[in-house]
Amino acid sequence: MPLGGKIRSSSASGRLETKHGTSILSDLGRKGERKRNTSGTGSRGEKVTDDFSALRREDVSEDGQEQPEWLTRELLKQNRRRHSVTLGDKAEIMRQQHHSIEPTRRFCSLVIDETISLDNLQKLKLAFEEFESGGLRSIDAKNFGRVVTKCLGLPKTSNAQIQGLFKKIDYSGRGRISWGDFCTHVLQEYKEKQETVRRSKQVAFTLPATIKTLCHGASIVNICPTHDGTINTVREDGLVCCWTPELKPLQTQHMFSEGPANRKSKWASDFTVMTEYNKLMIATGDREIQLYELSTLEPHCQINALETVPLTLDYSYTGPDECCIVYGDTEGCVTIILISSVGDTLRLWNKLPKVENIPTIAIDNTVLSANVTFIRWKVHQDWVTQAKYFQSFQAVVSSSNEESASLVIGCLLPLTDAEQQLIEIREACYEGKIKKVQLSWTPQLRASCDQTVFGIYKGVKTFDLCERHSLLVTGGMDKLIRMWNPHFSGKPTGILKGHSAPIVYLCISSEDSRIFSVSTDNAVKIWDIPDQCCLFTADPKASGIHGDISACSYSPAMKSLCIAADCIAVLSLKIRPQLHSRLTVSHNEPVTCCGYSEEFHQVVSCTEGSVKIWDFDTGRQVFEFGGTRDLSAITCMTFDPKGRRLVTGGGDGCLKIWNFNNGQCLKTLRKEGKCHEVCDCIFLQVHRNLYVMSVGRDRRIDIYSDVPEVFHHVQRPQPSWQDDLKSGHKEDILCVAQCPPSLLATSSYDGEIIVWNVVSGLIQCRFVSPLLNEQENIEGLDTSVPSIIFLKNSKLQQFSSSPALLSSGALGCINLWSILSGGKFMGSFKASRFRQKITKMAKTDGDTLLYAADRIGYIYVYNIEKFDPEQNTCRDCRSLTVIKWCLPRPQTTLCASGVHVENWTFGQSESWRVRIPSSWKHPAVPYEVLIDPLSMPDHQILNVKTSLSDVINPDNQRLTVSRDFLQHPSVTQTQRKIKSMLHPEEHKSGLCCEIVRHTNKLSNHSALKAFDTVEPPNLSVRPDLSPAAIDPFISSTEEQESTE
Repeated sequence: MPLGGKIRSSSASGRLETKHGTSILSDLGRKGERKRNTSGTGSRGEKVTDDFSALRREDVSEDGQEQPEWLTRELLKQNRRRHSVTLGDKAEIMRQQHHSIEPTRRFCSLVIDETISLDNLQKLKLAFEEFESGGLRSIDAKNFGRVVTKCLGLPKTSNAQIQGLFKKIDYSGRGRISWGDFCTHVLQEYKEKQETVRRSKQVAFTLPATIKTLCHGASIVNICPTHDGTINTVREDGLVCCWTPELKPLQTQHMFSEGPANRKSKWASDFTVMTEYNKLMIATGDREIQLYELSTLEPHCQINALETVPLTLDYSYTGPDECCIVYGDTEGCVTIILISSVGDTLRLWNKLPKVENIPTIAIDNTVLSANVTFIRWKVHQDWVTQAKYFQSFQAVVSSSNEESASLVIGCLLPLTDAEQQLIEIREACYEGKIKKVQLSWTPQLRASCDQTVFGIYKGVKTFDLCERHSLLVTGGMDKLIRMWNPHFSGKPTGILKGHSAPIVYLCISSEDSRIFSVSTDNAVKIWDIPDQCCLFTADPKASGIHGDISACSYSPAMKSLCIAADCIAVLSLKIRPQLHSRLTVSHNEPVTCCGYSEEFHQVVSCTEGSVKIWDFDTGRQVFEFGGTRDLSAITCMTFDPKGRRLVTGGGDGCLKIWNFNNGQCLKTLRKEGKCHEVCDCIFLQVHRNLYVMSVGRDRRIDIYSDVPEVFHHVQRPQPSWQDDLKSGHKEDILCVAQCPPSLLATSSYDGEIIVWNVVSGLIQCRFVSPLLNEQENIEGLDTSVPSIIFLKNSKLQQFSSSPALLSSGALGCINLWSILSGGKFMGSFKASRFRQKITKMAKTDGDTLLYAADRIGYIYVYNIEKFDPEQNTCRDCRSLTVIKWCLPRPQTTLCASGVHVENWTFGQSESWRVRIPSSWKHPAVPYEVLIDPLSMPDHQILNVKTSLSDVINPDNQRLTVSRDFLQHPSVTQTQRKIKSMLHPEEHKSGLCCEIVRHTNKLSNHSALKAFDTVEPPNLSVRPDLSPAAIDPFISSTEEQESTE
């Protein structure tokens, strides 16, 4: 594209050059480009001020939220001035300052690919072309860093950020990238962020619709829902029905009495509800406007002798005891009746003589009232299809099928000399100077300055107007929805295409920024106003609506759309459940699996339809992709050995390889023919070759070769092992684990475990989980093995030279096997205190600590080195590293090292910093942990019973309890146990445990789906939050013990 050329503002290039779009991702990512300062030479006091002022400017997030409280405290703590400086220690001071500020600074660091503008792209392209002209078709990481620093104008950007971007683009680990690779990454990331925004606006109706079949031939003329959920309908023959939201009839009554035999019965043309006055207003073909009590449907009064038949009727409450009635007729006129002192006026009309059993007043007499103002405008040359008064605009809007004046927005009353004439007429009638005034039915024409005329092809059948969005929408026979600025009638601001039949109803939901549209083919669509795109379509086959549509109405209070055709139907919006205000979720759907990428220090969590990437150091969401039709429910995941690619297994039996940093699907792995759900997958390395292995409900082991240079989008598996075909598993395979270099283990639903030699493909040994004596007579015992893991620990007794295999057993047990002994059972121990199935196990790199999660949400930490096969016991361990697990609930939680367990939830409003202790949450947070009964400490003093006399005399009771407790024979043992829990390094031989529990109890089938371990960073010294620091009793006992 030549520089300086003119481009369309609506194009991608044009958007980049607007003053509000400095970045390709500016509409979806961070707004604008933030400045970033680093510590340097110069005066310490001045530099500190600059650093922290820059931090304060950056500490406002992209959502406009202020900086978290812990960051404010950290900035204040690090901003302490030093009033004396010794010669020679300036360099040391600057180094300390740099190390203390840098972790906080990185909290607000920029994302390089979100600062790229169109000019930057052109400079980068030229830089890449220079390398290509030198014979190099790609550049390495070092040269890439130089190019990015020079072209983007970010000389102080850290090298780690640039290298991180390089690794995201170089997902295969070749060490070089091309200009095409760079563009693909940026465009794919932009596309997925757009899709994420669209997915966040997803909305849908509950299908099929709630339907009530109508057995009579007369059609419904209109539908008026009320705020309490009642749905009011009126048929052409005058039958009024009141329905519940479930379409159960509440009240039914015929409003029109039968006329003489020589004339036809009345028919209703339209109706509306006067909510403030509890009245039902019906327009009839006999040129009448009738009012009925809404609660009893008793007639109240009517206005008759209208000049024309009112085709469309509208009511609006305009102020205290004032209202406006608007109707359009067959002559293209819009008639307006303004009533003040409505309550008194209606009571007066109710006392008038009755005609056909209803008090009646002629329109000629109506306008003589001082409380009534009457005006009739000649607006259209065709029938009026719709007329409404909008109080926010102080205007009447009407539409017709003519093209020259399809829609007119006009003033309520004349704003010229005609207004004075009306005032004089009213005063003359009020003073009684003219006893008989003949009403002039000759319609007036508005002045051009009093109205705005819209000419639309094939006219307008329906419209709606919204003040909040300053938006007018129209629809008609041409099947298009046009969006207008109501103040300018030149050209529409947008056109929504999608309907294949004429549009008969439009409604703007200003609260949700949506447009609801209905066409004559019974198709219902929901549109997003800002993006001007269709969010949802309900076709008649899915909704169950059939017949010709006669009326529609949207109820904002009930979030539902009512449609009348051959049946009356209610389409209700799907409302997401509102969680407790204290609960924080990471996803809107249940989380199925998660993992940690050491390469990028990121946590990846998956739901059935989406994948989210989180920054481990801060908890911020980095990226999200998925939600498309080609992404089936994700059941498992794993990373490649370099941690740059993600492999997911789905319910459709396919494996997908992703560049999870931009959402690009690199390859699809699937078998030919019918595929079954994948339960587990791993990356397998045999010698120098890499393979992707999956197991699942097809009871076979599928192996795919991993060659990143092969760009076939769909890849088939290698031939199956002969032993797998002949002697493999007979039930669904639930788990697979590898023990390098050549061992592989698989476990199935029937409790069988098979150990394979991956080089030869032969079975090395197979065994079935044994049952203990107490488990043999239990009916319906779950013997499945959902998790297995290999251990290589030279300190493990009886396994100094051979790998061991751990498998989950029945009733919360973990079994230990010796592989080289032909699958010899070495023992087991009860891992779950509540005898629940262990669904996932993980280990640390040194194979010393074992993490076990059961299906009701508990996590246990064990020291495998202390396993005693003869006693079938394993020591619990107190030294917690950072662990993560994924519950079948919409959240992912982390725990950090220390005596107390710290909880973080990805998606929480306040970000954290792993290396800054002030950002850590207290163990009493989240709130659901605090209120859980099992969160109470197990302490002897809490078991003391208290009587009424003890409550009346608390001093005596406290003294008695102290003496009894000190004299209790088990006090010394309890004290030692508490002290060992507080200081595990001094009591490594003691028995202590730590259970981390998610407070929302899960059902038996809601097991922990994913579990993995992460080595903790070097943490700073955190405050003492132990019970000894806050419990005076424990403190006093420890002091007494130390004095002794």
